[in-house]
Amino acid sequence: MADDKDRPAADAPAAEQPSTTTPPFAPPAADAAEAAPDAAPVAAVPVEGAQVEGAQVETVPAAAGPVEAGPFEPRPSEIGPFETQPVEAGAPAAASFPAAQPADIQPADIPPAGTREPAGAAPAATDAKAKPANGGAKAAKTAAKKQNSRQDRAKARSRPSRRARNPLVVAGNVLLTLTVVVGLALMATLSYSEALLRRPGPLAAEKVVNLSRTSGFRDIGDQLEREGVVDNAWAFVAGVMLRQARQDLKAGEYLFPRGASLNDVIGIIVTGKSVLHQITVPEGLTSEQTVARLLENDVLTGPIREIPREGSLLPETYRFNRGITREQIVQRMAADQRRVVAEIWAKRAPNLPLHSPEDLVTLASIVEKETGKPAERARVAAVFLNRLSRRMKLQSDPTIIYGLVGGKGALGRPIYRSDIERPTAYNTYVIDGLPPGPIANPGRAALEAAANPADTRDLYFVADGTGGHAFAETLEEHNRNVARWREIERQQNGQAAPPAAAPAPTQRPTLPPRSRN
Repeated sequence: MADDKDRPAADAPAAEQPSTTTPPFAPPAADAAEAAPDAAPVAAVPVEGAQVEGAQVETVPAAAGPVEAGPFEPRPSEIGPFETQPVEAGAPAAASFPAAQPADIQPADIPPAGTREPAGAAPAATDAKAKPANGGAKAAKTAAKKQNSRQDRAKARSRPSRRARNPLVVAGNVLLTLTVVVGLALMATLSYSEALLRRPGPLAAEKVVNLSRTSGFRDIGDQLEREGVVDNAWAFVAGVMLRQARQDLKAGEYLFPRGASLNDVIGIIVTGKSVLHQITVPEGLTSEQTVARLLENDVLTGPIREIPREGSLLPETYRFNRGITREQIVQRMAADQRRVVAEIWAKRAPNLPLHSPEDLVTLASIVEKETGKPAERARVAAVFLNRLSRRMKLQSDPTIIYGLVGGKGALGRPIYRSDIERPTAYNTYVIDGLPPGPIANPGRAALEAAANPADTRDLYFVADGTGGHAFAETLEEHNRNVARWREIERQQNGQAAPPAAAPAPTQRPTLPPRSRN
């Protein structure tokens, strides 16, 4: 260190010579010499904002070697009145501030490596003259401040604000995140569920399954799985819950098509499109025969309390779901008959010899039993109405049979002459006018024919051998028709018919009967 102090400043390289800038408020040289008589001269950098008098002046050692210019450091060509002068050999030491001892030297704030130089600044190595030491220190300090400022701003940006650290804000952020996550999960679940509901089912062929009224929707799922309609009962339950159809499931007998998906299965049960069975009650059956027909049907359930009144049921084809009782079918038939009779009675032809809807049903039951040809009903009804108007006995063979066997309907043998002459309440060969009630349950067509007969003066008819009848206005014409019918019978039997098996005798005009009322 002694050698360095004794070496003249002029011997040092130009780039390493310290420059001294004497500020306007520099202390006297004598005081500086007394403070450090043995210290080497260094450049003194006054602390910004320091007082001139009585204040301690902080000294910063000059940087060795070339010093980069700071952003606010003037270039050598721009130095003003405080231009640094080179130190000449033998100059008094009072020309510069004493340098600090090595032990007291503090590391200068040097900008980190890689700090970008200001635009337009020339490298220090290319300068012909060394930059002032005080300018390098100031630049280093300024760069350090900028670096610290950048670090502070980075920390400020990374540190959440007080508002962001508020518990309510944190809770809201957590809730929002959970809502988004749950929403995405729900959307994925719904998408998968829809695909599962629309996937074809396991049925290889259509199948009928009867779902009981007492079954819950989980029991229905188990039953459908057992029947092979769905792959998994719980999948059916999940589909019902997803569609919110738990309360809409309906009991019944359902036909599921081949490959029906879960969506199809649930839709069929919800809409209640169950399998419809049907039963046909033919026209002309008695009430007893109708009840027997209903009891033979194994889809219907329950007994029938009593045989309905004759003529009170409407023969028709009735459709019903499995589980309907026989009594319910009987009630439907009775209700339909009342409705139809009321409609037809309101539209009857004027001046008919009928006094009530009951008379209409009674006459229609005779017409129903006399012919099975729809085209003949109105003409057969006209014959009986013409005879009633003339007070002639109706002389209808079906009334003989009903008077003998009642609601059984069939005699089981031919009508004998003794049967024709046997007095019964229904035998119109004996009684005058209409019988006391219907002899069967007539259909709508027979009721309409009785209410609106054909416009004819016919008083007789007999079978013609083709399933129809030959009509006549006079007795002579009628007798010829009867002779033809007997010849047809002999040809069909191959011999003459015995007298006991012969049909009703030739009808002859009778005296006008007494009025039924």
